[in-house]
Amino acid sequence: MRPGAPGSRTTRLELFYDLVFVLAFLNVTSLTATIPTPVNLYRCLLVLALLWWSWTGFARLGNAVRADQGLLPLVGFLTVAATFLLVLSVPGAFVDQPGGLNGPLVFAGCYFFIRMAQLAVFAWVDRADAVLRQRLLLRATPPAVATVLLVVGGTLPQRLDDRPLAVALQLALWTVALLVEYVGGVTLAGRWWVVVSAGHWAERHALMVLVALGESIIALGLGPKTGLPLTRPVAVAALLGVLVVAALWWAYFDTLAFALEQALHHARDADARLRLARDVYTFLHLPIVAGIIFFALGLKDLLAESASPATPTWGEPLGGFWVTVFYGGVGLYLLSLAGCALVALREVHRPLLVTVVVLAAVAPFAARIPELAALGLLAVLTTIGVLAETFSEDGRRRQVRQLALEEQLATEADQSHWRQGHL
Repeated sequence: MRPGAPGSRTTRLELFYDLVFVLAFLNVTSLTATIPTPVNLYRCLLVLALLWWSWTGFARLGNAVRADQGLLPLVGFLTVAATFLLVLSVPGAFVDQPGGLNGPLVFAGCYFFIRMAQLAVFAWVDRADAVLRQRLLLRATPPAVATVLLVVGGTLPQRLDDRPLAVALQLALWTVALLVEYVGGVTLAGRWWVVVSAGHWAERHALMVLVALGESIIALGLGPKTGLPLTRPVAVAALLGVLVVAALWWAYFDTLAFALEQALHHARDADARLRLARDVYTFLHLPIVAGIIFFALGLKDLLAESASPATPTWGEPLGGFWVTVFYGGVGLYLLSLAGCALVALREVHRPLLVTVVVLAAVAPFAARIPELAALGLLAVLTTIGVLAETFSEDGRRRQVRQLALEEQLATEADQSHWRQGHL
């Protein structure tokens, strides 16, 4: 196993890992798409948070060692297989489905295997450090405890006759498991993990945001399982959906992604860099991805209804649940971007905050109007907010993008010089 370097970037093998997580993010919405209730929406959040924590383990792994060297590809392929089984078990992660393997136990077992495989690699890397070796058992405690809670949460509530009590107990056990992983993992990571490559860490998370945005496009393209006839409402909904996704992409990738990475590079102190990597990327990028997933879920349902002959031309009224998913998802995304800017750059991005407030204010009205009209209103408000954000940066945008371009040109020049001498 070869250690990572300060200038390392994302490898192709890591992108291969992410393909499985694309499927995972797609499958998470299946918990809510069939029965759109607040309980299922919370279940969706729980599974998404656990998947995100599993993925951050891959990100930490690829930052510490070169993921495409030595035995790491073999470890990666095994964990990808386990992740794929975990994804297939997501629809039955809470309630075992008849006619197959026990869904909750498969989910818990695959999750435990993924987390232990990551810790095994770190144990091998740290084998020469006596202090880190002694802490290995402590580092393995959070995933072990979380797995036990998942197993109990998947088996015990099903034996209770009181269904509301069973659901509440199950959600409580999953919530505690999530807290154990996040609180325990973050507390222990501060004692043994350092961000070796700021560029790799920032790029990995930016690519996952891109993957999540791609999930929205996939939702547009796939629609319901039976296929979509290209009617006028479907075409309008698809175009409006692409407009919202493009605005969300622009809000993150036009300037903010560069600025966040540059801030991470500027943090020379190891503890300061670790806090920035944890707060901005591990914590605040989770609601960014969750917001996109919610929007994709609402878009998929809207397209299905738009294609139905029984639906009015502009659709049925959006309703309280779906307006929460639609407007809440976009609002959560923009609010998280503003949080990233505040924590990393010490900047208050008022246009994003104003857009979030406006979306919250008009959501009750949007719940009572037809679906296509509500989606059109969301697209207009989101686009105006992102444009206001772009034109209100007062030279900061040009400075950040110029610095990123110079870094790219310098990297390309160094690579070209090396290739001329060696290839």
